[in-house]
Amino acid sequence: MTRMQGEGKLLRIFIGESDTWHGRPLYEAIVARVREEGLAGATVLRGIEGFGAHSRIHSSRILRLSEDLPVVVEIVDTAENVDRVLPLLDEMVSEGMVTLERVEVIAYRAPG
Repeated sequence: MTRMQGEGKLLRIFIGESDTWHGRPLYEAIVARVREEGLAGATVLRGIEGFGAHSRIHSSRILRLSEDLPVVVEIVDTAENVDRVLPLLDEMVSEGMVTLERVEVIAYRAPG
């Protein structure tokens, strides 16, 4: 196992589960796009409750089943790679929030 380490950037994209891009879920389209662009990885996290700009509560509670739960796409890579894909994501995300943080990356990779 190899260990990679260094400074990177964490990009978080806060969107709704029902948001779409050209007929497919937006979170799927984002993951596919950053993979095509060669970024190190992306993870999609589905929230159980939250609210956004319109202050509507989206919840997974049984009595209030929602088809638009909060979704966060997290992408970690070098600052250069994250900065390179930001304009592409800006084009794709019409409603949501994007945050950036500097992070210390410690990645473990299996050989070969």
